[in-house]
Amino acid sequence: MEHLVRVQNERDRRTLAWLRGQVGDAAIEAAAQRYMGPAKPYLSTVCRMLGVTVPQFTAPCRRVASATAEQSLAAIRQILASRSGRQTPAADALRRR
Repeated sequence: MEHLVRVQNERDRRTLAWLRGQVGDAAIEAAAQRYMGPAKPYLSTVCRMLGVTVPQFTAPCRRVASATAEQSLAAIRQILASRSGRQTPAADALRRR
């Protein structure tokens, strides 16, 4: 099906799988062929042509601490502390390195 419509990300892949289950491949193919644009239609265009409203797919937020993120936060804290005239423990730790 991805050869008929534009699938640009994982959300589009989930939407296409859902749409295939709702209306079937034949309906998607017919809608893509009716599209008169210069390139493959976006998946949202095909959904509108079929009169289908796509559900909101929510992905769980992954919170993974990284060394780079921790260093950036420590630098931000140091900048903010220097502006307010006080030092933070994270700023002290950075200065000791």
